[in-house]
Amino acid sequence: MTLGLQAALALFPIALGGVLLVGFRVPAKHAMPAAYLAAVLVAMAAWQMTLSRVAAASIQGLFLTFDLLFIIFGAILLLHTLERSGGVAAIRRSFNGISDDRRVQVVIVAWLFGSFIEGAAGFGTPAAVAAPLLVALGFPAAAAVMLGMMIQSTAVTFGAVGTPVLVGVQGGLGGDAFALALASADLSMLDYLKAVTAKVVLLHAVAGVLMPTWMIVMLTRFFGANRSWTEGLSILPFALFGGLAFTVPYVLFGTFLGPEFPSLLGAPIGLAIVVTVARRGWLIPKDRWEFPPRESWNSEWVSGLEDKLSDVPEGKGISTLSAWAPYALLGGILVLTRLPSLPVGRWLRTVDFVWADILGSGITATTTPLYLPGFVLLVVVLITALLHRMDGRALGEAMRSSTQVLAGAGIVLVFTVPMVRVYINSDVNGAALLSMPLAMAEWVAGNVGAVWPFFAPMTGALGAFIAGSNTVSNLMFAAFQYGVAERLAMSTVMIVALQAVGAAAGNMIAIHNVVAASATVGLLGKEGSTLRMTILPTIYYLLVIGTLGMIAVHLLGVTDPLMVP
Repeated sequence: MTLGLQAALALFPIALGGVLLVGFRVPAKHAMPAAYLAAVLVAMAAWQMTLSRVAAASIQGLFLTFDLLFIIFGAILLLHTLERSGGVAAIRRSFNGISDDRRVQVVIVAWLFGSFIEGAAGFGTPAAVAAPLLVALGFPAAAAVMLGMMIQSTAVTFGAVGTPVLVGVQGGLGGDAFALALASADLSMLDYLKAVTAKVVLLHAVAGVLMPTWMIVMLTRFFGANRSWTEGLSILPFALFGGLAFTVPYVLFGTFLGPEFPSLLGAPIGLAIVVTVARRGWLIPKDRWEFPPRESWNSEWVSGLEDKLSDVPEGKGISTLSAWAPYALLGGILVLTRLPSLPVGRWLRTVDFVWADILGSGITATTTPLYLPGFVLLVVVLITALLHRMDGRALGEAMRSSTQVLAGAGIVLVFTVPMVRVYINSDVNGAALLSMPLAMAEWVAGNVGAVWPFFAPMTGALGAFIAGSNTVSNLMFAAFQYGVAERLAMSTVMIVALQAVGAAAGNMIAIHNVVAASATVGLLGKEGSTLRMTILPTIYYLLVIGTLGMIAVHLLGVTDPLMVP
C-alpha cells in the first residue's frame, strides 16, 4: 500500500466526522459514533489490527472518557452550586463593578482567568470552568463555548504546570538514538526541554498577543446586533494591553525558569495588572458594547441556562469576596497539587486504578481519580456549600441537575475518545505500517521538503484535533518532527517547538473539547456551529506560527546544540 493511500485512509474517519459536524450540521452524538466505526473498519481492514487490540484501545479510551466526564461534572456542579447559593448573582455584580462592557469581560474572564486555569489544570478544564461563568455573567451559551475554546491556545503548551512539554515532548522524544545525541552534545533532557520552551514562548507570544482582539471581534461579528467584524476594534488598545500583560511575563518565565511557569504565573500577573487598569477606566473607550436585547437572540445561541441564571435572586447576602472564593480556592488547590516541588500531587496519585495488558494487547489503561481536576472541583464544591451556608436540599438539587447535563456529554465522549486511542494504538498492526497519525504526517513531510517549518505546526494541530490534547499530540509526533528536522538539516529544537505550538492551536478545534465545553452550558448537539467559528482563529494561529518557522529556519538560520556543524 502506497504512503499516499495510507494517509488518505487514515484521514477518512476524521474527515467523515468533520464533514458530518461542520458540513451537514449533524449533532456530535450521531457524527462521532459514525467516525468511530469508520476508524475501527480502517484499522482492522487496512492496518490489520486485531479485534482484541482495537477493543483494548477502546477500553483505554473509556478510562480517559471517565477522566474527562469527571472534570465536566465537577465544573457543572460548581456552577450549579453557586447558582443556588447566590454566588452567581454576586459574581455578576462584581464584574459590573469593574466594567459592564462585554469586551472588557472577555479579556478578564476568558483570556486571563481562563489562561490561569489552563496553566494550573489543563486538559480542557478552562473551557469547562470559564464557559459556564461567562453564561452566568449574561453571555449567550454559544458565545461562551466559542470563547472557552479560544482560551485553549496560547496558554495550552504549558498547561497543567507544563505537562505538554514535561510529559508530551519528553515522552515523545525518548529512545536510544536521542539519548546518544544528547550525550554527544553533553546535554541533559532538561537542557533540551528548556531550549524548546524558550522557542515556544516566543512563537506563542507573537501569535498570542492578538488573541484577546480575536476573541472580541469574533464576539461582535457572531453575537452582535450588527454582526460586525470591526465593531470591537474601538477597544483595540485595551485588548492589545491585555495580550501583552500576559505574554510579556509568559516569555520571561519560559525563558528563565522553564516549562512549568509561563501560563501558571504569567496569567495571574496579567490578571492583576488588567483588572487594575480596567477599574481606573484606562485604555477603555467611551462607547460600551452589549449584546442585543435578550428577546432578539438567535435560538442557536441559547441553551436555556441563560434564563435560569438570570432568574437567580440577588438578595442572598453573598459578598463579592465569598462569591469569588471558590474560584480562588480552585486555582490555589490546583497549583498545590501540580507543583512538582510539593508532595501533594504524589500523594494523590498513589490512589490509582490500572488495567494492565488489556486483553493481552500490551495496552494499559490507568486513572488517578484523586489527582484529576474533577476531584479538586468536588472539594471546592463542598467548601463552597459550607462557606455559603447551603442546606443539603439545595446541594442535592445542584447534583441532580449536574448529573442530567453529564449524561448528554457521555454519549458523545464514549465514542470520540476511544476513536482517538484506536488511532494512537495502530502502531502495532499486521500490515507492518506506521501508525495512522504518523502515516498522515510522513506523507506530508515527504511532499513538502524545505517548506516543512510552515507545515510542522499543522501536524501538531492535527494531533490535537484527533486527541483533544497538546500532550498527546506531542507524544505522537515529537519524535517524527525531530526525525524530519534531522533529515532536512534543520534545527530540531525549532521544529519540535513548532510542533508544540501547533498542537496548542489545534486544541481550539478539538472535537471532544467542544463537546466538553458545550456540556457545561447545556448546548450539546451544536458542536458543528462552534467548530465553524473556532477554525478561524486556528487558521490565523497556524499561518502566523508557520511563517515564523520559515523565517527562523531559512532567514535567521536558527540552530541548536544537537546539530552537527
